[in-house]
Amino acid sequence: LGMFLHCEAKICGEVLLPIHHNLLSRTPRAEITEVHSKPQALSQCRDWLSKHLPSASLVEINSTAAAAQLAAEKHGVAAVASIEAGREYDLNVIDANIEDNPNNVTRFAVLGTHQPEPTGHDKTSILFQLHHRPGTLAEAMSIFQSHSLNLTWIESFPTPDSVNEYIFFIELAGHQQDAPVTAALKDLGKTAQHLTILGSYPKAQSS
Repeated sequence: LGMFLHCEAKICGEVLLPIHHNLLSRTPRAEITEVHSKPQALSQCRDWLSKHLPSASLVEINSTAAAAQLAAEKHGVAAVASIEAGREYDLNVIDANIEDNPNNVTRFAVLGTHQPEPTGHDKTSILFQLHHRPGTLAEAMSIFQSHSLNLTWIESFPTPDSVNEYIFFIELAGHQQDAPVTAALKDLGKTAQHLTILGSYPKAQSS
């Protein structure tokens, strides 16, 4: 999300992809002492790992690819990663599809410069920063309520160049060309210290 503060790319779509995690290693399962992966992957396999590798240490790393590379280099280490990562680093699939939720789906944003026209089933994503004073966030949220807009995702993260200042990421139902969304963004622009419309795009349909 912080990347959007420094680049011109817009969100022009979203894709829902089924995600399957696999236990990959060159070490037999009985000799695995550490399992490495990014935090989200470990979290999505926590029950399986607890049941099948109760003595192994779970080690968070910055990516599943980095975990696969380490598993290829160090005995006793396994990675939770994709089949493709296993092929890349010549790892054995110790166990496949170890995610706790068999219907695990991850949403990916499509970035580009094209902005789709309204379809009637859209989302709009925005970034904004508020003045640091009491009540500003409540005031901003009331704008969406007054225009009867449904917020589908709210996230905050610290600004990279200030202390105790935050950027807010919001995803809402509707296209920026829809009258209620247009009006809400206009009102928010009067309140916010900074407002960036990241894009409007059709909602992804689950398979």
